[in-house]
Amino acid sequence: MPQGALRIDASLPIYSNEVLVRVERINVDSTSFRQLSEISRKDSDLIRKRILEIVRERGKLHNPVTNSGGMLIGRIAEIGPENGRALEFGVGDRVATLVSLTLTPLFLKEITHVDLSTGQLDVEGHALLFETGVACRMPDDLPERVALAVLDICGAPALTLRYAKAGDRVLFLGAGKSAKLSAAGLRKEWGDRVRIDAVDVEPQALEETKHLKLADQVFRADGTRAGDWDIDDAYDLVVSVTNVADAEMAAVRAVRPGGTAIFFGMGTSFPRVALGAEGVGKDAAFVIGNGYVRGHAELALGIVRGNKELKKWFEEKYGG
Repeated sequence: MPQGALRIDASLPIYSNEVLVRVERINVDSTSFRQLSEISRKDSDLIRKRILEIVRERGKLHNPVTNSGGMLIGRIAEIGPENGRALEFGVGDRVATLVSLTLTPLFLKEITHVDLSTGQLDVEGHALLFETGVACRMPDDLPERVALAVLDICGAPALTLRYAKAGDRVLFLGAGKSAKLSAAGLRKEWGDRVRIDAVDVEPQALEETKHLKLADQVFRADGTRAGDWDIDDAYDLVVSVTNVADAEMAAVRAVRPGGTAIFFGMGTSFPRVALGAEGVGKDAAFVIGNGYVRGHAELALGIVRGNKELKKWFEEKYGG
């Protein structure tokens, strides 16, 4: 399968059931871009060089350290005559792919700009969308960079809403864009009938979340130092959206017996979750944060459209 493959073929021409996309912009996932930034000391030229190396070596943007990629925006150039899906777009349409770049055949001719603050890249190249791949037409009522940032994480609010219910105590482990968008979805659905807390190591992320009224309380703490926390069995639902590794036990400790913890961070380790839960005797449901939920794109975009302050935050953050 393409996600697990060491290398995939991004050469042309396309097969008869594929879709050719002329790629214009890439949103590198948060975990991968953090790792690339750290090893490159936030040097955009070094980041550009490393990404081009990965794509050249693997035929896809699949970070070998984090095993994650991102998603892209581009224009449909060709649709294979035997593509059997009922597509919502046609040749010439600008679309965002809603599948990971770790399984998307990709060729990059050039990276013309690296945005160190957002992890978005301006590029020239092409990608191939499989018949099973998911994409959506770009909305015309939101700035492009904002829409890209929202669509990159649209699975998080959809899955959070699936598991949340009125009366729940919810903790977001990480207070970045995934947490903000998901918390806004909870507020829209349940109002003050859910209690929302957020924890992060970055004071600015916490202050933004509090200012947007997306959390009842915020805490500054390091998720990789769960032994320092006094949070055992405190939450019905824990949503881990941190972009660092080794934060699994913070979520395991925080969720109550019988509760649910969802892991969206690409640095999550299944053994650390499963064996760590055994080690502390925690009987809870531990869910992999699948990035695809039916209707997730429109749900996420609708949350932003309906929350003026959150929309403003995305526009300021992503240059809308």
